[in-house]
Amino acid sequence: MAEMLISDAEKAEFAQNGVLVLRGFYDVQRDLLPIQRGIYEIIGLVAARHGLALPRADFTPENFDAGYTQLIAANRAYGGEVYDVVKQLPAFLRLIAQERNEALFRCIRGTDMVGIGTASYGIRIDNPGEEQFRSQWHQEYLFQPQSIDGLVLWAPLVPVLPETGPVLYCIGSHRDGLRKCVRGGAYAGKSGAYQIALQDEERVTGAYEQRAPLTNPGDVIVMDYLTIHQSGYNTSARSRWSMQTRYFNFREPRGMEIGWKASVTAGTDIEAIFAEYFVESSQA
Repeated sequence: MAEMLISDAEKAEFAQNGVLVLRGFYDVQRDLLPIQRGIYEIIGLVAARHGLALPRADFTPENFDAGYTQLIAANRAYGGEVYDVVKQLPAFLRLIAQERNEALFRCIRGTDMVGIGTASYGIRIDNPGEEQFRSQWHQEYLFQPQSIDGLVLWAPLVPVLPETGPVLYCIGSHRDGLRKCVRGGAYAGKSGAYQIALQDEERVTGAYEQRAPLTNPGDVIVMDYLTIHQSGYNTSARSRWSMQTRYFNFREPRGMEIGWKASVTAGTDIEAIFAEYFVESSQA
């Protein structure tokens, strides 16, 4: 099964670029429709929980997020509730744990021991014009220290157009290793891990070709844990809904040494694990 998922040419492309776009990897009806329907219902339940009347059209795959814009306009915190609970949908958990994803990792990495990082999966909601929670240039491994041998699967739930803000990637950046970072500086006004930035960000990212692939529901972008990337700027009228899952190789020595640590969102002290990669903001 694993050998049929991607070709030798695609494997070589991924090894060279650190990014691979797989068109139609997921079945929209079987894999995504139950997730979209669940999101639609959760938006309605959160609104009802707060006594908010939320007139909206009946569910379709195209309008699964109907009412969300009005919900966060009433109270931005309501959107945070939706964000927290949609990742608990069984349909989403079935998707991220399906054998097809594991087989893809085995095919690319050649390991028989694939893991899903603790607190390393979710459904992002990038709202138009909202900078506070936009992910600036970073490498996944710093925030997901389960193993340096890791992959991210990024899959949209809405069509990603130029104005939606497609994810930007620095092609081939994974081959140059983990970069030094700084907390604060230009992003001091952000929350938590969003304050962490690459040291000398503009120079580092400017050294690579950058691509921002447009995608549709069913497509998957596979990314190396060391590929430098950032969320695009959403200038449209609709939130960008996307799913992220991180997989890692249990057999990688550094991951074994530190005990396959959980995501930074689970409270892992990444500045202790990667102390040599953090510099003072004055050095940035």
